[in-house]
Amino acid sequence: MRRTRQELPKEETLEILKRNTSGVLALCGMDQKPYAVPLSYVYANQKLYFHVALEGYKLELLNQNPNASFCVIDKDEILPEKFTTKYKSVIVQGKITVADEHEKRNAITHLAKKYAPDMDPQEEIDRFWNQFLILVLEPATCTGKQGIELVKDGLQL
Repeated sequence: MRRTRQELPKEETLEILKRNTSGVLALCGMDQKPYAVPLSYVYANQKLYFHVALEGYKLELLNQNPNASFCVIDKDEILPEKFTTKYKSVIVQGKITVADEHEKRNAITHLAKKYAPDMDPQEEIDRFWNQFLILVLEPATCTGKQGIELVKDGLQL
């Protein structure tokens, strides 16, 4: 990271991943045309998990190139009088794979607990089990950054 003063500590970076509910997944196939799509996710077991359909453009691109980037914006406060923004964000880069049956069960359970914490999801999961995949992004890099307006003399505000 070029502006190291703005880099978030690893603990805060992971907390941002844990508490947020959506981000943008960026992919690029062999044609070198970038594709970015907003997705819900869960961060568990030091990985990101995404619930997707059995077929579609994302899977076509991933079959060509498994490298991906995922961005989560945690804070975005515009300061028009200063022509800047107070922000915090995280970018994860790595390779995406399709979860095996065991990891799929684990990931979909984590997703259900995150998005429907007061419900028992097992009946719904079982009913739709053969109609979805779980994509797994194992981070090769994971960096958090904040706007300079949130940094003062090297201390976070």
